[in-house]
Amino acid sequence: MARAVSWTFSGLAAQVRHDLSPFEGRAGMTWRIALLCAIVAMVAMVYKVPEPALSCYLIIFLMNPNGAECVGKGLGLIVLVSIIVLLLVPIVNVTIESQILRMLAIIGLSFVPVFFGAASALGEIGSIIALVLAFVLTLVDMVPVGEVATRGLLYAWQMASMPMALMVVFCLALGWSPQRLIRRRLAARLNAVADVLERPGPAGRARLGAWLSEGNDASFQLAQMSSQMGLTRREATRLLAARVESSYRLLLAAAALPESGEGWAGSPQARALASSCRAAAAAIRARTVPPAPPELAMGSRASDGQAGRALGLIGEALAEFAVPPPDAGAAPRKVPFLKPDAFSNPEYQRYALKVTAAAVVAYILYSSASWQGIHTAMITCYVAALGTTGETVHKLLLRISGALVGAAMGIASIIFIAPHLTAIDGLMVLVFLGVLPAAWVSSGPERISYAGVQIGLAFLLTVLNGFQPSTDLSVASDRVIGILVGNLVVYVVFTSVWPKSAVEDVRLRLASALSLLSGLAALAPEERRRAVNVAAQAGTELAAAEAGLEVLAFEPARLQPPLAEVRRLTEAARQARALGPSLFIAPERREDIAAALAAAGVALRQQGEAAVAGSGPAALPLGTIPPIEQGGGDELGTRATRIGLLLAG
Repeated sequence: MARAVSWTFSGLAAQVRHDLSPFEGRAGMTWRIALLCAIVAMVAMVYKVPEPALSCYLIIFLMNPNGAECVGKGLGLIVLVSIIVLLLVPIVNVTIESQILRMLAIIGLSFVPVFFGAASALGEIGSIIALVLAFVLTLVDMVPVGEVATRGLLYAWQMASMPMALMVVFCLALGWSPQRLIRRRLAARLNAVADVLERPGPAGRARLGAWLSEGNDASFQLAQMSSQMGLTRREATRLLAARVESSYRLLLAAAALPESGEGWAGSPQARALASSCRAAAAAIRARTVPPAPPELAMGSRASDGQAGRALGLIGEALAEFAVPPPDAGAAPRKVPFLKPDAFSNPEYQRYALKVTAAAVVAYILYSSASWQGIHTAMITCYVAALGTTGETVHKLLLRISGALVGAAMGIASIIFIAPHLTAIDGLMVLVFLGVLPAAWVSSGPERISYAGVQIGLAFLLTVLNGFQPSTDLSVASDRVIGILVGNLVVYVVFTSVWPKSAVEDVRLRLASALSLLSGLAALAPEERRRAVNVAAQAGTELAAAEAGLEVLAFEPARLQPPLAEVRRLTEAARQARALGPSLFIAPERREDIAAALAAAGVALRQQGEAAVAGSGPAALPLGTIPPIEQGGGDELGTRATRIGLLLAG
């Protein structure tokens, strides 16, 4: 069978260049991560905190632009690790002399946090908790027997709590506030719309697509966090949320403009709207009230044609920045801690079992060989695994490439720089400069960010060994070998035991997006304008489906779906993305489109469930998609019909 997806060298190179290009805030985030890692390394050297490379890894992995979130994560992890370490005292004492009991303890204490990380909002924090738990128990092999219960547990607590305490203090002093991040995001959205109004073309459309994929939930959570932490009053929080909604309404209207520019590009109204977007962006950055758009910019939403309606809606959305409507700024969608299918979906249990099995196999390999230097194999198993096989293999490749780059940097530092270091300040400079490129990559798009984390970890593992700069090349080689061994173990486990193709998640995400678009189509025009957050959720679901299609290239050929199905799903997602903005500004209720999209979503979900069970059809029965009355007469009907036909094969 032909592979579902393939990469070309030129396309991959262009994507890498794009992902490594600068954007607002990236440089600031880069030097902050590098500086904090240098401070953590210094404190570890002075106070002899073990495993300083892992402490710095926590900084690179957990730190993000939201200073308030970093403070919350840091304090939460300190409390959680402290409780865990105290609870582990009796477990360590019981398992101290029994390898079998220790193995059983590692299995049990690994499975639970990994399971809840997959089945709840805990996410990858669950894997970090499992890593700390397993690492504590493996310290039995590394410290004197009589001191395990005290020194080993103290090591683990120091290793995790020290960098988190420093991150809290650092972010309180130099972190960005949530409201500043929201203002930056609002200004970027306004400028993206202005770019499209001034220069219609693929580049502007691509930026609009990126912002539409982001959705509103992240911005709402920033606003809510700012209010909960007392950084803004309730009225200010509501105003921020209202402007987030208005900015997404702007994006939808701009995306609905005809791509050719015919009938609107260069018009006085388009120029006035672009100028108003720039003025509003500048006002938001300056923390002042954006000016109302001039009468020329407003136009009439009732104008004939899609371009006229889109320009009119852009004008109305801009006016909302100056005077938000009374019903704007609703509370953000609350995401429950546990996923609805947390205990009914076996995938979460299977994922936790696979991660635990990989970690145990890696532990057995290096402990039975008495080769503690490659203990990074077990660490790899916790930080390289993801839900689907494609995601996991993609992450493994990022980890391997990042580890090789970081190890090369570390070895070069050991040979040419470390012998000349005579004080801690020199080591701090080395760590700062070494982490800079790693932080630049890790602060980029999710597609490559994990490679940056691994560049930093591999570099630090080679140059920080014990409580002084390392000059031992054998340590560097052992750490890299451990990473490669861990990658191999994870690959074998995740492609052999309950392998899950990314296409399963693609079907579910696309089905969810179609259901949300169906709900929009069933609304009256005025109700639809207020349902901007429904459109935002559809955008994020489509982005997740497209991301899943991208990682299919990393799956073994035997797990990939037929090439024809991937092409159908890819085109259906593209049509759905184009349908969303046009549907949002549609001048009438479209029950026919609503019924067709709802049926397609339900059938696609059923197809995915049947495929998992091994009894599903290759495509949807053609009769399951209701006919669209105006399918041959308007763009909306044509796109919806196209989606139904694609999914029906």
